[in-house]
Amino acid sequence: MAGVNFCSDGEAAIHRHLDVGPESIKEADNIRVQCETDRCVSWITENAFKKVALQFADNALRNSTFVALTLKHSADAEVFILGDTSYGSCCVDEVAAQHGSADAIIHFGHSCLSATRRLPVLYIFGRHNVDAPHCSQQLQSVLSGSTSNIILLYDVIYYHATDELKMLLCETFPNMIVSTLNIPDSLQHNIGGSVAGSAEDTTSTGHSSRKTLSKCGRTIDLPEQMRLDDYVMCYIGAETATLTNMLMTFNKCQFYTYDPHTRVARHETANVNRMLMRRYYLIEKAKDARIIGILVGTLGVVDYLAVIQRMKELIHAAGKKSYMFVVGKLNVAKLANFMEIDVFVHIACAENTLVDSSEFYKPVITPYELEVACNSAQEWTGECVTDFRELLPGGSAHVDLAADTSESRTDVSLITGGIRRLGRADSDTEECPASQAVIKRDDKLFAVSSVGATSGAEFLSNRSFQGLDPRLGQTPVEKAVEGTTGIASGYSSEPTLK
Repeated sequence: MAGVNFCSDGEAAIHRHLDVGPESIKEADNIRVQCETDRCVSWITENAFKKVALQFADNALRNSTFVALTLKHSADAEVFILGDTSYGSCCVDEVAAQHGSADAIIHFGHSCLSATRRLPVLYIFGRHNVDAPHCSQQLQSVLSGSTSNIILLYDVIYYHATDELKMLLCETFPNMIVSTLNIPDSLQHNIGGSVAGSAEDTTSTGHSSRKTLSKCGRTIDLPEQMRLDDYVMCYIGAETATLTNMLMTFNKCQFYTYDPHTRVARHETANVNRMLMRRYYLIEKAKDARIIGILVGTLGVVDYLAVIQRMKELIHAAGKKSYMFVVGKLNVAKLANFMEIDVFVHIACAENTLVDSSEFYKPVITPYELEVACNSAQEWTGECVTDFRELLPGGSAHVDLAADTSESRTDVSLITGGIRRLGRADSDTEECPASQAVIKRDDKLFAVSSVGATSGAEFLSNRSFQGLDPRLGQTPVEKAVEGTTGIASGYSSEPTLK
């Protein structure tokens, strides 16, 4: 059987084929329209920015030089291009921009609309083509006989076509609601608000009362007497992480999609229940875990430090040990280096937090799933929360820690069928006195939990190979001697072949 590579020599990145879709821009006039260069110049000039970072996704870098030169000549500011981002290209890379001492960022292409804190950001989504009459006809065909209560969702790259689509579809579906994008304001962040948060607000207009929901970076304005589950979701866009995020978030609603590239509308019959069962399985794995790794998948989304602290508190309250890792973009080889970790929790934006961990050696879960696993006050209801800000105080999914976290309790694992301990025992109330954070190599006289090691040090002590022993002070000092000269294919001390 072929061996598994735990590292890469980087050759794959050099020969990587960039996914340049049919919407790629070639002509200069189209670039000006797609990238809205006039709007960019006005924004830079009005705010008197002196140094601006331009962030492009990999498949849009071919247009970056033209845009940068245009802005440099038209605006009195220095511009530079951000290429490969540290994490997902949908997130604003504030860290890379600050390395270049940027005053602001212009983000081009698809965006997850995650709020940022440090720098002002202008979002340029682009104007990808969509045949609005054909889209309307196809959606009416697949929705024939269905309820007239429809919510229209869309990828941000089709935002420009929403007015035309609304006009065409409202003739057949007069009760249709068109969602609006939550464009983050870099200077103001309010987790309970209708723009940056995921809360539910109720307002009265005239004689009617309406409630506003904010999910997946979209705002949905519902009549007061209606529930979200009463509506059918229609999504305009391709099969991307955005669609997966919405399918999981609105998992109790019927879902129809139209892909402008393939020009096909269909009913999404993917087994969402199976996906939810997979997520519940991961929750059970997190309950069994003793050592949990916190994967930092963003350094720019607002409140990421607060949710990291929340995860640490949850893990400690559950009597488990946590370690934090910053590894950039995830892959199997990186996480395989940390075999002592039982489960990883991924702190990332809403579109990148759901990771298909089937290829990984250890499961990768979301902050909400860890919350359900470690906080007995947070019950599993079948909902899927992908925005970690909803778990913080003021968020719609926030639940205080259970009052009985200081008491150890037992439970039956649905994975192994064995007995597991939940909560913190009396001996664990300190930081971790029994975890043996530092263990003497030759001293094996310590108790090991029946469920396995409770810290990285215990895991190391149980390994058959624990690394080279330096044995400091126990070996004689040797003088330096002349080594071998030459190259690997032929050293000077080796006989030459004739």
